[in-house]
Parts: sequence; structure tokens; C-alpha cells
Amino acid sequence: MAEGDNNSVYQLAAETASLEEQLQGWGEVILMTDKVLRWERAWFPLALMSVVSFSFLMIYYLDPSVLSGVSCLVMFLCLADYLVPALAPRIFGSNKWTTEQQQRFHEICSNLVKSRRRIVGWWKRLFTLKEEKPKMYFMTMLFSLAVVAWIGQQVHNLFLTYLIVSFLLLFPGLNQHGIITKYVGMAKREINKLLKHKEKKNER
Repeated sequence: MAEGDNNSVYQLAAETASLEEQLQGWGEVILMTDKVLRWERAWFPLALMSVVSFSFLMIYYLDPSVLSGVSCLVMFLCLADYLVPALAPRIFGSNKWTTEQQQRFHEICSNLVKSRRRIVGWWKRLFTLKEEKPKMYFMTMLFSLAVVAWIGQQVHNLFLTYLIVSFLLLFPGLNQHGIITKYVGMAKREINKLLKHKEKKNER
């Protein structure tokens, strides 16, 4: 293994350990959330979507202003940040953690660090594209933002947000149970069939 690879592995381990320390008070909640998101029980997806749907129905019913909505969200996060580390050990019993739970918590933190690195990497590549190929960067950004603006104009903001949040929350479970892989594979096979059929027509 090259020296650069060693440094990258050590840095990843250090960042993971740092994140584990920061999230230690949230450990029990994170593990429970992980179980729900990966659908360890058959009724978890239904419960998850029920909570999400109820939350968005309340937002639609109350129709808060942007300022009120942001204020309530930040207030909720502040309360959670204060109460969860204090109450979670009493509710879940952190002293009863098994080796398997500790390993899973480590994997979650490691995955979070890797995801953060990917996002930073994509951001850097975007700026690299801007410097090296400004015309392509400009056209790509213009087209992408125009598509997003058109979608936002066609679909209600709250409903669009509901769909995005629902997909993001269901994605880990869909991926864990191989549903995404299954349908992606089906789509690839259909595309290949269409391409082969088109090639046969061209040969004639």
C-alpha cells in the first residue's frame, strides 16, 4: 500500500474516532434510527411514512411562514441536542451496549465520514470543472438549475419536499433489501434490449 493510501486510511480512522466521540451521547438514538431506516422489522417502513406524512399534514394545516417554520425547526433541534444526551442513557441503558452495537455505531460513523468526504470531493470537482472548462460548467449549471426551477414550478413546494424527504428516508431500506438493485437491473436489461433491437433494425 502506498504512503498516500496509508495517510488516507489513518485520516479516515482519526475522523471516524472524532465523530464517534462527538455523537456518543446520541449513540442509542442513532442505533435505533439505523434499525428503522434499514427496515429491521416489517412494520418500520409503514411507521416511518406515517410519521413523515403526519408531520407534513400538520405543516400544511398550520401553514406557518418561512420564518416561523425555521424558528420552530431550530428550536426543536436545540431541545433535542439538550435532552437526548441526558435522557437516552436512562431510556436505552448505554451500559448494556454489546460488541455488535459498538461495531455498528463505528460503521455508521465511518459511513458518515465517507459520505462527507464524497460531498466535499464532488464540490471540489465542480470548482475544478469551473476552472478547467468554464463553458461546460456554465451550460451544465444553467441546464440543471433550469430543470429544477421547472420542476419546482410544476409541483407544489411542500409536496415536492415531502417526496424528497420520503425518498431519502426510504432509500437505506430500499438499498438494504435489494429493491433498488433489482429495479436498476431491470431498467438496464430493458435499455439493452431496446439498443439491441435498434441495432438489428439498422443492420436490415
